[in-house]
Amino acid sequence: MTASSPAAHAVPLPARRPVLADAILPRATVLTDLALVLAGAVLVALLAQVTIPLPIVPITGQTLGVLVVGAALGARRGAAALTTYMGAGLAGLPVFAGFTGTIAAVATPSFGFILGFIPAAFIAGWFAERAWDRRPWLAMIGFVAASIVPFLVGVPYMAYVLNVVMGAGYDLAGILAVGVTPFIAGGLVKAAIAALVIPAAWRGVRALDSRR
Repeated sequence: MTASSPAAHAVPLPARRPVLADAILPRATVLTDLALVLAGAVLVALLAQVTIPLPIVPITGQTLGVLVVGAALGARRGAAALTTYMGAGLAGLPVFAGFTGTIAAVATPSFGFILGFIPAAFIAGWFAERAWDRRPWLAMIGFVAASIVPFLVGVPYMAYVLNVVMGAGYDLAGILAVGVTPFIAGGLVKAAIAALVIPAAWRGVRALDSRR
């Protein structure tokens, strides 16, 4: 009896499928990839200005931009777009909520969410690369999963800034009250919007292809 190799028992991962950007620009080059990344960063910057002020962290349209950009560009380009967005804001460009941008943003309670947007875009893109973005119900599952990621980074970061840097003394209930609860309904709405927009865009692409 011969020992079987580990590869024989490996579970194959789902193959990567083209995302919207690949379908629209099938012969993408480095320059077009850079343009797509920049366009994604600009979209998030624009949606960041859709703001509902709250005492600690505002509600913004950024998460919707993160989901759309991640799904449309794919995991790597989506993450690159959000990294570009963060870098632009830290460099002083007015791309953060309220047309702000400064290196001092790293000391604000909300900056952890901006950090969390990068892996969130990657995850939204990963699901899109497995064609989850082509059906609304599957897209909704993927987008809800991606929407959770900024909280995993942002809430601990916010707690550290509030309690350690600012000495505010929030307990766990207080942190959840200002950093999680106000965003649940809006997050679901934004995920639902993305889950309608991206599959609709795919239908438009398929309709155009059928006419050629």
